[in-house]
Amino acid sequence: MSKEEIGKREEKKNITPEITSALRRNIVKVPEIIKKRASGITIFGKTIYSLIFTTDIAIIENTNADCIIAVYPFTPHPAITQAIMSVADIPVLCGVGGGMTSGLRSVNIALHAEFQGALGVVLNAPTPLDTVSAVKETVDIPVILTIVSEHTDVRKKIEAGADILNVSGGGKTVDIVRMIRNEYPDLPIIATGGGEEGSILETIEAGANAISYTPPTNGEIFRHKMDEYRAREAMKYIK
Repeated sequence: MSKEEIGKREEKKNITPEITSALRRNIVKVPEIIKKRASGITIFGKTIYSLIFTTDIAIIENTNADCIIAVYPFTPHPAITQAIMSVADIPVLCGVGGGMTSGLRSVNIALHAEFQGALGVVLNAPTPLDTVSAVKETVDIPVILTIVSEHTDVRKKIEAGADILNVSGGGKTVDIVRMIRNEYPDLPIIATGGGEEGSILETIEAGANAISYTPPTNGEIFRHKMDEYRAREAMKYIK
């Protein structure tokens, strides 16, 4: 076999077959650059490259992301976790408080999330260190702690029990990721990457192992769909 034939065969090995259908083709896809460039984080044998930041069960049912990061700006409740887990066919990282909710309530919600099948639990930035430690001592799944500022004492968060950091620092996210990576070369880091390939790549190059992607809202997606339907109706009359 010639070198050219060997090269073609190797090239074919890198092509991933895709199976879909007319009804399932219209899904929320995360940017391809994430899987191409991110190293990923392996949790219990499952490698996570992309996470979709949503609690919308319609989007959760229709996405190609590797994982759901289900955090929301309300008091965490087991009913929300249960609803998401009943729909998701990919791993879920569940928010269990840290802002308005902490202490024993966060611990109980985290334990419930584990029993429901969550792959990990997410604590928000203001979470007291004793709550981080209590959750870590209680659950047998990773504890993910959100970092929102370059002024956060990351070392104390790690010592309290954080297994993975979730960096969401707005315009400073890349700088925060780079700062953490320089000090902790092997620490798993999830980070928001924005919607553009350039910003996602910059975040990955700064040291993020996995990227959290915020999808368009249900309303935004539906608006485009309705525009398409209106155009179809207009074409009927033109003919």
